[in-house]
Amino acid sequence: MAEPAHIVVVEDEATQRQLLVEYLGRQNFRVTGVEGGVALRRLCERELPALVLLDVGLPGEDGFVLARWLRERSGRVGIIMVTAATDTVDRVVGLETGADDYIPKPVEMRELLARVKSVLRRATGAAVVTSAPRVRMGRLVLDLDKRVLVDPADGSEQTLTASEFDLLKLFAENPNRPLQRDWLLESAAHREMEAFDRAIDLRITRLRRKIEHDPAHPDAIRTVRGVGYMFVPPKD
Repeated sequence: MAEPAHIVVVEDEATQRQLLVEYLGRQNFRVTGVEGGVALRRLCERELPALVLLDVGLPGEDGFVLARWLRERSGRVGIIMVTAATDTVDRVVGLETGADDYIPKPVEMRELLARVKSVLRRATGAAVVTSAPRVRMGRLVLDLDKRVLVDPADGSEQTLTASEFDLLKLFAENPNRPLQRDWLLESAAHREMEAFDRAIDLRITRLRRKIEHDPAHPDAIRTVRGVGYMFVPPKD
């Protein structure tokens, strides 16, 4: 049998941390609870977990700082931000730092489990089998086998979050075809639409910063008014 996925719960409030650790443990995951950034960094030096459940409101280094640090280390680690804020600002910032998903407090356990499973499916999914494992997208190249963006000028690689890779893969599989925003969000996120449906626009903005020659005037991922977005491969 496959080893259970290792999940790290980063929560400074001991009772809440223990509640999450025990619940996820009962769902057959291997779970470790830590109280903050120092313990998380120490743990990741020994073993990179499959997913980190990251509280935003940590003392010292907050969840946003730690999310950026995790994403710099690996594009394959799933990151779910936990926030007590009802305002969308924290959600926007969380997505911009590279988080795969977010969930508000108080945490509803069944919803948490569904989101954990969804992010793990994306983060640990097998590489895409295709006759064209590399696709030119703007100024970079998407390597479908390695799940990274490659700069053809110097061969340097840029990691992608699981949701970023899923979105670029959808575009690569549907060139010159307008794709609806709702369909993109559902397909790339593997979960039903929420009230915060502008998450797809934030992800597109983030991707444009990575691949476009001029993100303010995108050529690769174009906006289709009234529909959504369309990937246009370069002609050269």
